[in-house]
Amino acid sequence: MVSPNSNECLEVLGIDDLILHEHSQQKLPTMIVAFSGWPDASDSATGAVRYLIDGLRATKFAEIDPEEFFDFTSVRPETLINDEGERVIRWPANEFYYYTYDDPSRNLLLFVGTEPNLKWRTFSKLMVGIAEQSGVELVVSLGALFDAVHHTRDPLVTGRASSPELKQKVQCLGVRNSEYQGPTGIHTAFMDACNKSGFSQASIWGHSPHYVNTSPNPKVTYALLERLKSLCYFDVPMAELQESAEGYVFEVNEVIAKKSDVKAYVKKLEQRYDVASLGSEEMPSGEAMIAEIEKYLWSQEPPDAQE
Repeated sequence: MVSPNSNECLEVLGIDDLILHEHSQQKLPTMIVAFSGWPDASDSATGAVRYLIDGLRATKFAEIDPEEFFDFTSVRPETLINDEGERVIRWPANEFYYYTYDDPSRNLLLFVGTEPNLKWRTFSKLMVGIAEQSGVELVVSLGALFDAVHHTRDPLVTGRASSPELKQKVQCLGVRNSEYQGPTGIHTAFMDACNKSGFSQASIWGHSPHYVNTSPNPKVTYALLERLKSLCYFDVPMAELQESAEGYVFEVNEVIAKKSDVKAYVKKLEQRYDVASLGSEEMPSGEAMIAEIEKYLWSQEPPDAQE
């Protein structure tokens, strides 16, 4: 990694938008990225990266100044009182961390941030600059979305990869190929910039049940990390997160047990999942499942209630 004191380095990265704290001289071959906001249902993706940061005790070495990339009337800063009783402002954060192993090929560059409102291409170029200066070879972005999926079975995980070899490896980890088309987020802009810069890259998304409004969803976070650790070979204890995932299922079960309509909906989702898992049919799209299950629930209403 080039020293951040180098004028050349600062020019490449954009000194006005980057706050550098320190740097690692070692190469960081794998970059893992997650953004809060629209691409982070139930905080599952950022939860995964933060779990890694905390578990590895990774070192923060840089952050992006939010001034040029956020509409603060949409993503509002927070006012807090610190330990000294002083009022401080917490701005939308976009932070870079590193963690190094004895084996340099396993070193990690970790990024956790907030999806910006403005200048996605400039923002992505800044992130790519950090990746290039860090010697990144593989970029893995994590995301999460709400879908017509259940909370009791293994979470659905989908994604894409930049090469046939990487695609095959990702699919062997239980990540289904995504055919999504539609409104997109900063992930797509960043991964497009990575592709143009020649990085190998993969995108892995966990699907969270849309009928559960609470955050976080540790079950989806666990599912993302289970796939990721086989791809990036990090060492972080997962038992605590697994316990949280089991507690999440128990708590959701208790809530929906009191709501017969939601309980029937979840039961239908489970049945479709179990049939698809046997290989007798393909898992339908989320939209198709919602339409079918709404029709089913409507058919269960008494005739007077339907009028």
